[in-house]
Amino acid sequence: MNARPRHARTRSLSLAAIGLLPALLVGGLLTAPRVLHDDVVLSAGSEVTLIGHGHGHGRGMGQWGAYGYAQKGWSATQILRHYYGGTTAGKVDRPEISVILTGKNSVNVHADAGMRVGGQMVAPGQAVSLSGGTATIRNGCGGGVVRSVPAQFVEPINMGPSRPPAEFLKYCGSNQAYRGALGFDGGRAANRIHIDDYVKGVIPKESVPGWADSGGLEALKAQAVAARTYALAAIAGGKRIDDTQNSQVYGGVAGEDPRTNRAADETAGQILLQGGKPAFTEFSASTGGYSAGGRFPAVRDDGDTVSPNHNWTATISAGSVGSAFGVGALRALEVVEANGLGAENGRAIKVRAVGSGGTVEVSGEEARTRLQLKSSFFSVRGQAFKPRIVTPPTGPDSPGGALDLGSLMALPERLLPGSSQLLSIGTDAINGRFDELGGITGPLGQAIGVPNLTPDGNGVIALFQRGMMFFSPATGAHALVGGGLADYLAAGGQPVKGFPDRDRLR
Repeated sequence: MNARPRHARTRSLSLAAIGLLPALLVGGLLTAPRVLHDDVVLSAGSEVTLIGHGHGHGRGMGQWGAYGYAQKGWSATQILRHYYGGTTAGKVDRPEISVILTGKNSVNVHADAGMRVGGQMVAPGQAVSLSGGTATIRNGCGGGVVRSVPAQFVEPINMGPSRPPAEFLKYCGSNQAYRGALGFDGGRAANRIHIDDYVKGVIPKESVPGWADSGGLEALKAQAVAARTYALAAIAGGKRIDDTQNSQVYGGVAGEDPRTNRAADETAGQILLQGGKPAFTEFSASTGGYSAGGRFPAVRDDGDTVSPNHNWTATISAGSVGSAFGVGALRALEVVEANGLGAENGRAIKVRAVGSGGTVEVSGEEARTRLQLKSSFFSVRGQAFKPRIVTPPTGPDSPGGALDLGSLMALPERLLPGSSQLLSIGTDAINGRFDELGGITGPLGQAIGVPNLTPDGNGVIALFQRGMMFFSPATGAHALVGGGLADYLAAGGQPVKGFPDRDRLR
């Protein structure tokens, strides 16, 4: 993960201001190589200007976009469906994870409520230090030895999530506190912790707690689900989780904030699934107005207009870009392939530099790295020809094609008293079944309009691109598509056949 709101480094785009060697940003106007002669070399003072958008890789959720959508009234569920198309809602099945603490090389801790180590209780006021698989219990930090037992971890008196501060383990000396257990994993200091508590130490480091004060709580809740899912997906892929940007920045109790803790608590246990497994829910600070695609469909990101990096420009000397690409005296820099999504020609897919020493062609992300740009969503001002457009799969502009329960709550009571409650229950059930069937990539496709009560007021019906879904309290929610739907309608539909009691997906 990179370039997130909490720890994205701010760069000036002036070469003189940042004092970097010529392997950075480019600027000024360049003519495309197809209209340059072999003996044409840009002068030493030539510059190229890049017009850019966003900050980070742009894959998955844009954090500023999530904040913008939350301010527009989107729920966390809608935000997640929008950015992570093709995923379904799931629950955590691995509650504890181990996080390597890169800044720690020892474990010497105490807890106000006492602790457990090696199957034994440690009284309040006592401390425990670990070394070589042995736990030494002392009368306070630095006090006399009480006894020693074999152990790799020191545990709080209760390993459950959301425990009170008296149960936190605190390092002797610094009093730096952690939820969960502390010990050694593979010879490295580690924090064994419930995934929901881990998320509490991540969100304020990866996002902006203050968003909750300006209509952004739902964005923080979406961040909690994404962070929780990302960690479990990484572990499932064989990756060791640590407390740095290599995984997700994690600060223990000291990094927590009451506002982000609320977001974690209100989404406890919630994750996203793709193919029945935790989805690899990458996120970045700002998409620039369109996510990059990849594991998830690329989507328009109108929420990103609130991002301070929604639009940017970078200007740098021709000598700098020539050095960055290793092509000698630069003759041209051009985006030769782009995805066509968003402003200008969209995100750069392939970039070419031409110089006196040859031609180098790299991916847009590699160009971003070489030039230290905020994102690969950029174009070259004055480029004489349009790049080849290669568009990735895209998703809908609405929240993932799901049904918006919030808009339905404004509907008046219809047909009979209690109909609004039935509509609410039915819409929840239909949304849940829609997720179980694979969302917009499942057999139903995208929702068309909103659910409505059936004419008799006994249930709810919803229309999708490739089928319909029906709900009644007695039968639950069931989907009909293809021949199953055709047969049902030919036989008279709901007024004659009643509510379906099973799915028919062919």
